[in-house]
Amino acid sequence: MSGLVLFDDLKARSWEPFALTRPIGELRFGAAKLVERVERVLGIECIGYLTAEHLVDFAEVGAPAVLEPAALPEDRDLIFWCARAAVELDQELPPPTGPTIYLIDGRPVGLCLPAGRRPEDGFLTHLELDGSTARQVSVAGRLLEAVWDLMLDTPEQLRRDLATRSGTGRPELPPGVYKLGAESLEIGRGVHVEPGTVFDVRHGPILVEDEVEIRAGTRLAGPAAIGARSRLLGGSFEAISTGPHSYLRGEVAETVVLGHSNKAHDGYLGHSYVGKWVNLGAFTTNSDLKNNYRPIKVWTPSGVQDSGELKLGCFLGDHVKTGIGLLLGTGTIMGAGANVYGSQMPPTYVEPFSWGEGDNLGEYRLADFVETAARAMARRGVELDERGRRYLERCWRKGRGG
Repeated sequence: MSGLVLFDDLKARSWEPFALTRPIGELRFGAAKLVERVERVLGIECIGYLTAEHLVDFAEVGAPAVLEPAALPEDRDLIFWCARAAVELDQELPPPTGPTIYLIDGRPVGLCLPAGRRPEDGFLTHLELDGSTARQVSVAGRLLEAVWDLMLDTPEQLRRDLATRSGTGRPELPPGVYKLGAESLEIGRGVHVEPGTVFDVRHGPILVEDEVEIRAGTRLAGPAAIGARSRLLGGSFEAISTGPHSYLRGEVAETVVLGHSNKAHDGYLGHSYVGKWVNLGAFTTNSDLKNNYRPIKVWTPSGVQDSGELKLGCFLGDHVKTGIGLLLGTGTIMGAGANVYGSQMPPTYVEPFSWGEGDNLGEYRLADFVETAARAMARRGVELDERGRRYLERCWRKGRGG
């Protein structure tokens, strides 16, 4: 049996504010994480990630570990797969037989090699191959180019992903709960839905996973996928994809939330991507459209880029915290661990582990950041152990230029 290894090439490692704190395979696209997509299509469980060295202590429940190259198993064939290669879920690829190159739109994204062999550095960094004559297999999917693709293309990807599911499209709804439209509505086990809830599937299907709580006054419009044990606390939600333990209220549109994050109050969040362990203070609101209707420019590690998009909200890294009433401009990148508050709008790029108000942003001291993270995680029943503390310290030092 082959083993699956996901790797972050150089482009994937530039996907801030998320690459600082997690392997790219752990990012959500459509109705599943990128790693889950590959595992399902290949029928192989991922044994680990090859990514930045400072992530060696990354560990989350259910997530593959970060591997050091020297620790790769030598006793079996390995499939090396680029983490930003997002495959379609309505396909099943046969097990590889010998050296194999996997292609998406003619570009190499995966490589199966016999036991003991390793890819050339050019493949792991730039997806370059030296004219190998290995068997080639075409795969349906796309190679994501920019971090904002994860958000912009999720609504359409949700439609395709949810169409592959075999769940019922006609669940029995409690009195006072309404379904609009003919597309599928799938509700998991232990879901509690209060009267006064509307599921609108006129423009796409909806998946609600197990043990979700949906309170009165919620309108959820598809395509949408709500992760297990999440809470929708009232408001308008449209074309969203969330991981588990996502608590949301207010107006949220065309947004991805990785999970274990909290927006429990009113305020607008649109065309955005939110990491884990984020807490948005009451009435935190972002802009996703410039008032001159021009394309939005976004900070990247290689410089500010014109996204070419008219609608682009904010990208909030893991462990970001905002104060009440904070306003975020179009295309804002808020680095991991930033804690920003006050009445002044922060810059459109906030460095990781910043603390302060408006342009007056200093350093979020390491000990204080880790202690806050531990408290926030404990509220969801997750203990920050010694390995987790080492991981956060490594991320902090990397993010602050160490």
